[in-house]
Amino acid sequence: MTDKKKGRPNEGSPKDDFSRDHRPPAVTGQCAEVLELLRSEGAVLSFRLTAELAIPEAAARVHDLRGMGFNIITTILPEVEFRGRIRRNVALYSLGVPSWPAPGWQEGGAA
Repeated sequence: MTDKKKGRPNEGSPKDDFSRDHRPPAVTGQCAEVLELLRSEGAVLSFRLTAELAIPEAAARVHDLRGMGFNIITTILPEVEFRGRIRRNVALYSLGVPSWPAPGWQEGGAA
């Protein structure tokens, strides 16, 4: 066996170069609706997304947005009055700061 590497062993992958054109991904459909609402209103109850805005899987859309890299914070409220009734353990979604972090933000340093 030989230890020769194929390709260009001294060059990194283009995927490793985060300094070039780091922009949020294109968001479409219900994810775009949820993101726009979070940007315009600041914080949104999960009940409002499902009942008033016809987004039946609000938690799934938030999960999808987080998977794309958006910084969405969930706060569980013990009691909320919604449409005249007390609801318990309701999710309140909001955008963190920054809403679209720089690469490496979880590791403690930006690129």
